[in-house]
Amino acid sequence: MPRRFVDLSIFLENDVISDPPAFAPKIQYFNHENTFEQIEPFFPGLKKEDLPGGEAWAVETVQLSTHNGTHLDAPYHFHSTMDDALGTKKPAIAIHDVPLEWCFQPAVKLDFRHFPDGYVVTANDVAEELERIGHSIAPLEIVVINTRAGSRYGADDYVSSGCGMGYEATMYLLKRGVRLTGTDAWSWDAPFEYTARKFRDSGDASLIWEGHKAGRDIGYCHLEKLHNLEVLPPTGFYISCFPHKIRGASAGWTRAVAIFDDALIT
Repeated sequence: MPRRFVDLSIFLENDVISDPPAFAPKIQYFNHENTFEQIEPFFPGLKKEDLPGGEAWAVETVQLSTHNGTHLDAPYHFHSTMDDALGTKKPAIAIHDVPLEWCFQPAVKLDFRHFPDGYVVTANDVAEELERIGHSIAPLEIVVINTRAGSRYGADDYVSSGCGMGYEATMYLLKRGVRLTGTDAWSWDAPFEYTARKFRDSGDASLIWEGHKAGRDIGYCHLEKLHNLEVLPPTGFYISCFPHKIRGASAGWTRAVAIFDDALIT
């Protein structure tokens, strides 16, 4: 059977809601008709009409956060240290230090689209979904969660859509050897507006970014702003998500892809 690929990444693009406005990417496009001034200094005496069709090159300039688009968060994004629960507390690794073997592994999809926006997934929810799909977690498997947010990408409510993974749910996976997870929502945690209400009512700061902060206890990475998870089966595929190698960064952009291959999956 030929190898099949499913693109799990969103576009980097202007004018589509993928982040709060202050954090949105900005892309400036230069086409073949308006870039002669860029190429001419390399070749003194060159005239525009000397080029085939009078065309120069196409190029873009991009203003980005490392958390724009589909990206992989490193443990350093979550906290300055990691692995406290393993008895080896150490500085959290940045994106250039993420082990490459974490980024290409058999994958599992958990379907949480039935949970309401703002819901915080529990360890019991994870266990029940794994039982439903008949799967036991193996070390280094990549686990992605399909939330309602995937269907809202580009809409006004995308950033506030979907459920999020709580501390206990995240630790359930990490204790079983998972080191890379992912979501089609804007954040691994529940949308901030829901957490803000809980914090306002309770004053409990441990509710803030609780899924991310699990990385203090066991270092891990997660993908955010995945796409097309609804077309994936629960198991039977690999995910490739190697991040850009940005020294000392908290995240790196990735072209996340699901791969189906009988030669790989036995």
